[in-house]
Amino acid sequence: MALPMLRGCNCSRLPSVLSRFLKPEHVVLPRPIKTTRLAPTLSFGVVSTVRTYCSDRGGGKQNQKVVVLGIPNPLIWFRTRLYYFLIRVYLDKEFKIEEFTEGSKQAFSHVSRLLSGSQFEALEGLVAKDLIAKLEEKCALLPPSHLQALSADPEDLVYTTPGDVGIYDDDDGRKFVSILMRYWYLTSARLPEESLEGTRIFQVAIGGEGEPETKRLLTANYEFQREFTKGVLPDWTITRIEHSKLLD
Repeated sequence: MALPMLRGCNCSRLPSVLSRFLKPEHVVLPRPIKTTRLAPTLSFGVVSTVRTYCSDRGGGKQNQKVVVLGIPNPLIWFRTRLYYFLIRVYLDKEFKIEEFTEGSKQAFSHVSRLLSGSQFEALEGLVAKDLIAKLEEKCALLPPSHLQALSADPEDLVYTTPGDVGIYDDDDGRKFVSILMRYWYLTSARLPEESLEGTRIFQVAIGGEGEPETKRLLTANYEFQREFTKGVLPDWTITRIEHSKLLD
């Protein structure tokens, strides 16, 4: 079955870092790529997460420190590096996963806040049109606390890692690259404990005074897709959004 045509993305609406690597130049493969899809999931475990708070003397700026240790699947780690190499050689010689990751973090924070605020019209050009309609239906069923928990401010994003990568073409010969990104972020939203089984909870006292603040560590998966067919605008579009226990 042919893949759906991606919507062109208005780069002026994208976060600045994400726009930087959306270059107009691209290299066409000398021969068609046979359809290749990688497994949709990444075996990655967070084995330790530590978050500490402290305040400057005099009640000034709060400092935060986060340590996240993960164990990536060696096979998937090797495969993704191979696909990064193929992207640079055949599709985009300026592609760097480090720049893509930084840009995706800004896009994730921006889109998650739009979702939290039910600003679905503002998602056009950033998120695939058919996905926007599904997200609107799902968000309409969420209670206010869950909607609040969808929002991830940049300072609450504690860890980001690329998941899987796919390079493939459809029945019409169009060429695509998809990159799945995984994010761990903290939220202060008040969530029922029974609805978020398995999430990590932190209780911290800022400055050693008052009641401790409760934070939850949540995860989200965003998939970015770009068409590399000759003559098509070099725009990345979000084609998959999942917030674990909130928006599956």
